[in-house]
Amino acid sequence: MKLQYFGTAAAEGWPGVFCRCEYCREAARLGGKNIRTRSQALLDGRILFDLPPDTYLHMLRDGLDLPHIRSVLITHTHQDHFYPEELGFRYGVFARGVDDTLTLYGNDAMAAALERVITGEGKSREVVDWREIAPYQPIEIEGYTVSAMLASHDRGERCYIYLVEKEGQTLLYGNDTGLFPEKTWEYLADKKLGLVSLDCTTGYAKEGRNHMGVPDVIEVKRRLTAMGCADESTRFVATHFSHNGRLLHHELEAALSPHGIGVAYDGMTAEV
Repeated sequence: MKLQYFGTAAAEGWPGVFCRCEYCREAARLGGKNIRTRSQALLDGRILFDLPPDTYLHMLRDGLDLPHIRSVLITHTHQDHFYPEELGFRYGVFARGVDDTLTLYGNDAMAAALERVITGEGKSREVVDWREIAPYQPIEIEGYTVSAMLASHDRGERCYIYLVEKEGQTLLYGNDTGLFPEKTWEYLADKKLGLVSLDCTTGYAKEGRNHMGVPDVIEVKRRLTAMGCADESTRFVATHFSHNGRLLHHELEAALSPHGIGVAYDGMTAEV
């Protein structure tokens, strides 16, 4: 499995779109791995995680072949992860030569938003379709077994993280979330994970309720290892960083590398 990170920032991006704080100014000065767009990743060139406002930039900058993507997993409907109005440009004169269906998978809030944007505007579900999926009930998507699992995030919405399995390889895609709900830990109990991608929004601060910080990520790795879900061959990567976490890329590496946890950046590929 190969996971390509297109966006590795929290909602405001980094530098923050309107921010003048010292961490945003320093990120802009340093550039490179410190410039982060809104969260998005692609598995094996086929399954896309989330549809943020920066998706078009990811096409231009990173080579995301969006016209040929057929499956998108939506974690939740916060705007930095789900911008459904973009999908209107897959219709008519905006997208010539479209002859397949783009299907989005996610929760009931996603389904309601797409009902408004697609059906409510008289557009065909043969171009953009969606499927509401229930937690802990695996489904098949393009030859992968995908399980939505409950996240600890917005209490007003059923937010998801995802487990993706194929041919003995397993990916845990874990943002946005704090420390996992117990039902999610229970579901993971018999899984062997090859790649684990985790939220690390809050820097050194231990959060655990809606997002995670460095101490939480280390704790999740420790618990997964103790459960037998991970071992020395499992690759751990932290992502989804905020300027409010106050750790630039090299500082994140200093905090996480000693614990065997990599630090994602826009354009990075993690492979197992």
